Amino acid sequence: MANDGGMIDVSGKDATVRTAKASGCIVLGEEAFDILKLGSCIKGDVLATAKIAAIQAVKSTPAIIPMCHPLLIESVNVEFNMNEQDKSVTVTVAVKSSGKTGVEMEALCAVSAACLTIYDMLKYTGRDMVISQLKLLEKTGGKSGNYKRRPQTQ
Repeated sequence: MANDGGMIDVSGKDATVRTAKASGCIVLGEEAFDILKLGSCIKGDVLATAKIAAIQAVKSTPAIIPMCHPLLIESVNVEFNMNEQDKSVTVTVAVKSSGKTGVEMEALCAVSAACLTIYDMLKYTGRDMVISQLKLLEKTGGKSGNYKRRPQTQ
């Protein structure tokens, strides 16, 4: 049967372990970065809240991206790397599932949600923050095989 749009039929695919890792960056500016570094945000713990937002986004991806399948998520790892020089935070999220479709969209949604949460919690310092560099770093499993972004494109 031809696919005339909508969700892809994955019933014929084999269930395999699938992973994806994505990253993105938010440039905060000096005041917001200092508040984050000191842990003095008036709304609470910024990175703890962003981590929860990332995990929640992974689980909610099918509600956000219309053609994504609901998946059983086996693990989510969220990392933050603060860069003093450019006053930024890089968010990296790794997702793992065993199923018939990949978890790239879940990892990308998680990074987006974490960056947006950081923005939301620190926007009282100014609204000049910039979210950028959202990208898939690697994925494993499935019929299409493995993918790893080349270092020069990271």
